[in-house]
Amino acid sequence: MEPLELIHKYYPEDSEACRILVSHSRSVADKALELARRHPEMNFDLPFIEEAAMLHDIGVFLCDAPDIGCHGEAGYICHGYLGADLVREAGYPRHALVCERHTGTGLSLQMIRERHLPLPLRDMRPVSLEEQLICFADKFFSKARLGEEKPMYKIVKSLSRYSGRDAVGRFAAWCNLFL
Repeated sequence: MEPLELIHKYYPEDSEACRILVSHSRSVADKALELARRHPEMNFDLPFIEEAAMLHDIGVFLCDAPDIGCHGEAGYICHGYLGADLVREAGYPRHALVCERHTGTGLSLQMIRERHLPLPLRDMRPVSLEEQLICFADKFFSKARLGEEKPMYKIVKSLSRYSGRDAVGRFAAWCNLFL
């Protein structure tokens, strides 16, 4: 599978949204691959990690995020499951799970219900090691400061502000597992 072919199906190659998406996704893929290679004992599927990391944010164009050149109708929090639908439709159900499960440190069904999030009522937390690793790597990069890795304290501050103690705990567990 060639992730850029699927990305270019939805993003004009010369668009700002495409440039931002591909740059951000490349940073996430590179970080995830670097971490995976540190742990050969975990038997990571490296080609899958690269492909899925490149596709994890494919749904952002469907969201209202003008700062990154996206002018869709959905709220940004919806980009994961919307992207998963596109990737699943293209015939990549395993890659679609990464799209759906990478927001924050994953979104539990309980959190979706309690916060009345505009998401399907299902658990959206990463399960496989590859899903967890890509979700973890994604926390180090924003779409606002392309290519610039966030320091750990900023990641923790953001997670605690938007996602709560459980997310910070999950991130800390991933630090122990992957770093």
